[in-house]
Order: sequence, then C-alpha cells, then structure tokens
Amino acid sequence: MSKTVLVTGGAGYIGSHACKALAAAGYVPVTLDNLSTGWRDAVKFGPFVQADLLDRAALDAAFAEHKPLAVLHFAALSQVGEAMAEPGKYWRNNVSGSLNLIEAAIDAGCLDFVFSSTCATYGDRDGEVLDEDTPQAPLNAYGASKRAIEDMLTDFGASHGLRSVIFRYFNVAGADPDGEVGEHHRPETHLIPLILDAVDGKRAALTVHGNDYPTPDGTCIRDYVHVMDLVDAHVQGLEWLRAGRGSRIFCLGTGTGFSVREVVDATGHVTNRPVPMVDGPRRGGDAVKLVCGSTRAKAELGWQPYRSTMRQMIADAWRWHQNGSYQA
Repeated sequence: MSKTVLVTGGAGYIGSHACKALAAAGYVPVTLDNLSTGWRDAVKFGPFVQADLLDRAALDAAFAEHKPLAVLHFAALSQVGEAMAEPGKYWRNNVSGSLNLIEAAIDAGCLDFVFSSTCATYGDRDGEVLDEDTPQAPLNAYGASKRAIEDMLTDFGASHGLRSVIFRYFNVAGADPDGEVGEHHRPETHLIPLILDAVDGKRAALTVHGNDYPTPDGTCIRDYVHVMDLVDAHVQGLEWLRAGRGSRIFCLGTGTGFSVREVVDATGHVTNRPVPMVDGPRRGGDAVKLVCGSTRAKAELGWQPYRSTMRQMIADAWRWHQNGSYQA
C-alpha cells in the first residue's frame, strides 16, 4: 500500500519540517506549494508539485498522479497585520483554497486529513489556559478563516465521511537540529528570527510592538512550541487517523507563555550578544495573552513537547540563522 502523503505548504517553515518528520516515519511526502512564501530549496524529502490551491485542475492532477493516502494541510496566509488590512485576501486564499483541496481529496477517495489550524481562532482570552472546548471568537480574518476551515472539515465529515485531525497552536519556533531545513520568511515577521537579525546586525533594531499591555512587563505574552515537537504531533495525528480513530481536535502548547521581552532576554543569554530594541505602536488584532495547554494531545496521542524550552528553541534557531539559507 502506498504511504504517500500530500503536504500543502511543504516548502514553508512548518511544512518542510513536517516533510522531514514524515520521511523519517516511513512516508513519502509530496510537497504541493505555490512558492509565494515557501522555498524550492526546502523541498528535500520527496516529490514536488508547484501549484496553487485555487487551481482545482492542478489539485486533481496531483491527486491522480501521486494517489496520497492522506493530506497534511499547512498552506495558508498567516500574518495578523495583513489579515486586518486585507481580509478579502485571507478569505479567498485560505477558505476558497481549502475548499478546493477538501473537495479534490474527497473526489480522489483520500479521506484522512490533518489540518494545521491556530489558537488565533480563540481571540483574546487573557488569563486562561486554552483548551479544545474554549469558545472561539477570532479577532481578525486570519483566525476567522482558520475557524471556517475547521467548520468545513466537520461538515464534510458528516456528509462524505472525511476524517480529520485539527491542531490548534500559537507561535512556532526553533529549527531542525540537523540543519537541513529552517525558518526563513520573506519578509520576516516572526519574533525570534527578527531578534536574531537584530543581534546579527542584519537589521538596526527589533521593534517591540506595544509596551503598555496589561502584562508584568507591558509586552504581549504567547505560548511557543518547537517546530520539531509540532510536526511530531502532526505525524501522530496522521497515524491516529490511519488506525481508524475518528475526527479529533487537539491543542498543542506548553501551558506557559513568554512575553516579548522575556524572549529578547533569553536570546541575549543564548547568543551572548546584546539585542538592540526600539518601542513601536501596538498592532491591530494583537491579543494580550495567548497560552494553550495540551492535556488531550498528551493523553490521547502520547505527544510531549520535549524540545520546547525557550533556550532550546532559540539555540536551534540561532544555529540555522548562522549556517542555513535558501535561494529564491
């Protein structure tokens, strides 16, 4: 039996690490990516299909050629500021593209679907450790589009027997310890790479967006998970479905948040270099504190975030930052 898995967004940060984890687990990951934010150089562990989720004919051709047993769906636009300014872009790309993908998978008889969602579907839940039953109230089109895709998966499960595992999580950090793939965005918007750029002199300073939030040091608090821990969960979710278990939602977090300034301080310790910073205005759509637990994932999947200490995430990211690169 084929052990091929279609990985949308497999040329991106999380998707490329997922492809490595799938290959290590004995699967053949087929990356489907339009390279709008991903990197061709990051596709190292299986075949590549350059296609857009809005192109239904290309999706049908990919399913017909590769006959995957499951889909891991990472492809999405994911920037909060952009989602606030251009909500139509997010609804069109994330929701319409995912609808195309789901329908193409069902038509091809591929009924196991692992979806990379987000805890941004919850909105601002200050002081709570979020879990799978926390009410959803997204603050922007990014979170809203991901919630809509979750709803689609539920509807298609009821009508067509689609089986799905949905993962909700916050910030992802770190890099492959072997250095084969890593985190590289264009433009860069993620906190730890931005801090490392400032440490390394690739930008003049880190801009801290808001220093007057109701937190101990005035900066936003987020939960962080190491990218390798995160993709391990996605492989476990795939195996959950292949074992015949039903659709399920899992939160992935450490239950402990770090403020922006705490991440900055940890980076200074790991790199043994100063971090130049300037204060900037708050960004629209940013919540004060977002932290989630993983009780269900630990109990049912056996998942553990072994690598997800802040210093380990920064150390792995720093190693990639110094030695890794992709060419457009």
